[in-house]
Amino acid sequence: MKLTDETWYIVRNTPGVTGFVGSGTEPTPVSESEIKKIKKRMGVEDPKHFIDFAIGEVVSITDGPFKGFDGAVSEIDNQKGKLKVMVSMFGRDTPVELDALQVKKV
Repeated sequence: MKLTDETWYIVRNTPGVTGFVGSGTEPTPVSESEIKKIKKRMGVEDPKHFIDFAIGEVVSITDGPFKGFDGAVSEIDNQKGKLKVMVSMFGRDTPVELDALQVKKV
C-alpha cells in the first residue's frame, strides 16, 4: 500500500485495525521475525529448490515428452524449481518449461 494521508486515514478508522498497525501517528512495519512466525503458523515455508544450472548451459532432457532432446537453459525460476530450455525443433529454437529434475548436465 502506498502510504498517503488518505490511505492512513482509512486504515486508522477501520474497526479492529488500529492496534494491529501500531498506536503512533505512523504505521509500524512488521519485523522479519514476526513474518517468519506468521508463515510458520500458516504452514507456509520458503522454497527449498537448489538449481545447479546456469543460463546458457547445455542440458539433456531426461523425462517427459521432450526426452532425448538437448537444449540451452534460457531462464531459471528458483522459486518454482523450473527451467526454461531452448530446444531446437524443425530448425527453430522452441522454449520448453521443465522441472529441474527433468534435465541433466551434458
